Amino acid sequence: MHWVVKFLVVTSLCYLGLVTAMFLFQRRLQYFPSQDLAPPAAYGAEMFKVVEITTNDGLRLTAWHAEAKKDAGQAGRKRPTIVLYHGNAGHIGHRLGNVAHFVAAGYGVFLTEYRGFGGNPGSPSEAGLFADGRAAIKHLQGRGLALKDLVLVGESLGTGVATRMAVEFPVRALLLESPFSSAVDVGQANYLFIPVRLLLWDRFESAAIIAKIKAPLLITHGDRDPVVPLRFGRRLFDAAVDPKTFHVVRGAGHGDLHRRGVGAVQLEFLRALE
Repeated sequence: MHWVVKFLVVTSLCYLGLVTAMFLFQRRLQYFPSQDLAPPAAYGAEMFKVVEITTNDGLRLTAWHAEAKKDAGQAGRKRPTIVLYHGNAGHIGHRLGNVAHFVAAGYGVFLTEYRGFGGNPGSPSEAGLFADGRAAIKHLQGRGLALKDLVLVGESLGTGVATRMAVEFPVRALLLESPFSSAVDVGQANYLFIPVRLLLWDRFESAAIIAKIKAPLLITHGDRDPVVPLRFGRRLFDAAVDPKTFHVVRGAGHGDLHRRGVGAVQLEFLRALE
């Protein structure tokens, strides 16, 4: 009996140590920034210019901006500008393939880079990423772009940022790739034996706020996504209000939506709004 008690004590202490470590270092498990961001030309993206945006807490962040082209079918008006909020790893230089179809179609593209990513100062957090998202939109407003000419695109973790921004700013449309109902739901699904719902700091509760968005919504999600399972995208979609569209990409996982034709789906969705 003594060995049973000893085993339970040791197991409990190990579990407590694991939970404590995950609690203290949870942002290292949630954000995976890369710092090696080169100029756009190094990626063959000369159409992008490096710009600097300033957040309300005083950080100066690097971002990339490609201007929209004039639309011959709209009396010379420029096409809308896509504002991309990327996922939890890498930097904006890794996302050029995900916006190539927008650039080719004449849309403006603003690649928002977060604090702590791509050589930017600061450390990522939910409140920090929201501040970075606001700074991007306000920067574009300062350049004369109206909110009705901005389309927000969120990818994975970035869907939490894009959803929050669409609540705060009445933009033209919201496009979400592999989104989640909340970071809590995803975290709890991945760590079944950890009380994630009690411990998580950066919760990104998108399903709790998405009904406030009136802009047209497109959600695209792979049916074989092992990182953010399809059910969490559907849960977010169910919480949203019309007009909304859900597109399932058959056979797609988490990072291969654009290799499976999502770009064409997004362009078709946006053209229907013109």
